[in-house]
Amino acid sequence: MTRALTLHDWMVAGVAVVAGIAAGLLLRALLRWLGVRASRTRWSGDDVIVDALRTLVPCAAITAGLAAAAGALPLTPRTGRNVTMTLTALLILAATLTAARVVTGLVRSVAQSRSGVAGSATIFVNITRVVVLAMGFLVVLQTLGISIAPLLTALGVGGLAVALALQDTLANLFAGVHILAAKTVQPGDYIQLSSGEEGYVVDINWRNTVVRSLSNNLVIIPNAQLASTNMTNFSRPEQELSITVQVGVSYDSDLEQVERVTAEVVDEVMKEITGAVPDHEAAIRFHTFGDSRISFTVILGVGEFSDQYRIKHEFIKRLHQRYRAEGIRVPAPARTVTVQQGELPPPLGIPHQRDASMPPRVH
Repeated sequence: MTRALTLHDWMVAGVAVVAGIAAGLLLRALLRWLGVRASRTRWSGDDVIVDALRTLVPCAAITAGLAAAAGALPLTPRTGRNVTMTLTALLILAATLTAARVVTGLVRSVAQSRSGVAGSATIFVNITRVVVLAMGFLVVLQTLGISIAPLLTALGVGGLAVALALQDTLANLFAGVHILAAKTVQPGDYIQLSSGEEGYVVDINWRNTVVRSLSNNLVIIPNAQLASTNMTNFSRPEQELSITVQVGVSYDSDLEQVERVTAEVVDEVMKEITGAVPDHEAAIRFHTFGDSRISFTVILGVGEFSDQYRIKHEFIKRLHQRYRAEGIRVPAPARTVTVQQGELPPPLGIPHQRDASMPPRVH
């Protein structure tokens, strides 16, 4: 300390600290007002930026006030340097956390806009957050006078051991990156694995893929397993798909009438039921002479996978009602049983005995 502290020094330092705190509060109120305005825009990125700056800007104002207070005090060069270094490190740390929030928020916003669903692929968000925080941590160490070269060397040498110990984790990480980069699966897609698991993809993180089944249960699938198994994606290349319904009519039916009535019901369902494809052209294909009926396939168009159950439900109800009104019969399976006279089957539990007067039967 070059000279003794005076009351004037304390007053100047106190004013600087109070001014920094007041500026931080005013800036926070201003950013809150900007956040309200940003929420009214269509782009979600400005919401992320304003929300992140709401923490950084007040912290920077208070840090500036503390730095001004330290400059007003008669500190020794070493003490002043340590105070400046500490305040700089705190400011860099706050800026790093803010940058991590901004970048990850923007990545999440982009992922959500690409997938078109509420969920997002958090694997890119997590990787981005780790990279930004690691860079900020190294800058803080360098600011504090700690050499980061030995640390980087140790990380490089120890990376091999870590990679060997985390083979499964790294395999899942790179498998998840490959899945998203290849765009074979995206959050919101409906998938079905060859092992039987199926549902909507909720999220793809650094280790596994979360799938929500139609029963509203979550199925956790490791990324490496998802990348190596046979899979059907019902949402790509487009969500609209065709489904088939098997129908049969009796042999005495007029097939031209059957085709006309069925097509009218298909057009009615496509235009009136939510989830159907209004411009879908009715397709009826007769294909089999069965035991008691002529079978045919009706092809329906649905907007996405889960809509098919509602579409089938409404189509079968309306088709059955229309067939009854038009007199078109849907036969039940029938069998003709012939019993030979002269030989009846024995009651249960009694062995069969032939009449001696009857000639033996030759098989």
